Amino acid sequence: MKTIKTLALSVGMTLGLALAPLAHAHDDAYLDTVTAPHGGQLRMAGSSHYELVIVKDSKGAKDNAIAVYVTDHAGTKIPTAGASGSVPLLSGKTKVSAALTPSGDNKLSAHAVYASTPDLKAVVKIKLAGQDEQQARFTPLASRAADHDTQGH
Repeated sequence: MKTIKTLALSVGMTLGLALAPLAHAHDDAYLDTVTAPHGGQLRMAGSSHYELVIVKDSKGAKDNAIAVYVTDHAGTKIPTAGASGSVPLLSGKTKVSAALTPSGDNKLSAHAVYASTPDLKAVVKIKLAGQDEQQARFTPLASRAADHDTQGH
């Protein structure tokens, strides 16, 4: 009986160690190492990945485009027909918000008056048809090196 318990414990520990990297495979630090298909920043939102794409070279605040692409963990497009969403942008003390509307297979789009500053933060909130709203937080213009330094990497 003791041999069976020892064997079960060994198998359980081995599986736990083998599967542990998968549990962290889609955290922000990992997603910052992945090249996003449209040049944006990737984040997890529930069972989806959101890719936020903003204008990166707008020195002053002006009307700029915003796009969010929705995929599953394997990168398969998730249809955005019937979806709605919003994206508040915060830079210093300036806050603007834009409504996201479907504009392609797996894309939602908006426009907002913002400048491309390194401290820009965004919270993307999307409600896909027939699903609960999901959200993800972004720092789309922060350098990846700075992100990793603040996390002790």
